[in-house]
Amino acid sequence: MKFQDVVKDLKNQANSEKAVFLSRFFKTRPGEYGYGDKFLGIVVPTTRKIAKKYQNLELKEISKLLASNYHEIRLCGLLILNIQFKRARIVKQQKIIFDFYMNQARKGRINNWDLVDVTAPTIGTYLFNDHKYLETLTKLAKNKSLWLRRISILFTFAFIKQGEVRPTLIIAKKLLPDREDLIHKAVGWGLREVGKKNKNQLIGFLKQNVKNMNRTTLRYAIEKLPEKERKYWLNK
Repeated sequence: MKFQDVVKDLKNQANSEKAVFLSRFFKTRPGEYGYGDKFLGIVVPTTRKIAKKYQNLELKEISKLLASNYHEIRLCGLLILNIQFKRARIVKQQKIIFDFYMNQARKGRINNWDLVDVTAPTIGTYLFNDHKYLETLTKLAKNKSLWLRRISILFTFAFIKQGEVRPTLIIAKKLLPDREDLIHKAVGWGLREVGKKNKNQLIGFLKQNVKNMNRTTLRYAIEKLPEKERKYWLNK
């Protein structure tokens, strides 16, 4: 089982019309966040099916997928990695996958919002076993890379799922001054998820930080609140 087999299966599903649409959707023109990315035009359910077929692919082969210029090939590699992480039953195995993931991220291979969003909440589960997890998250939040900063907040979704919202609130506050729209949205999304688990924690965060919040972040954060409360916060 080699990476070429995965690539062959993916390219057999290519659709040139969808590829044009996806190139526009993921902002690949000069100056946009996805500049230079290439697309085959494959829908995500199809990519997931192929990833499941090759779920036992070795990390060295996954690395070759993640080095591809094609978005869907990188996505497929990351979906395989997700499957392997969920299957890993001991911390040592999870650490190997986590370290591999971070190495690929630092190489700039996890370089679009969907690639981050589909993987970070799962891979971030490893941080439950790292007593220095806040240090790890903080370093990512301060990174020059837009994608590593987005990973920092998406990693905290693993904690939210377990009812622990503190990491999200800490990293959200550190990211409030960020100038990137994709970070504004991710932070707002994280705060919205906090509110689903613990509304009082969300309200407390808003009371302390609403004056410093980007409007996009605020709108995302309060999206699930009753209309009267949303209007109240939007007028602050």
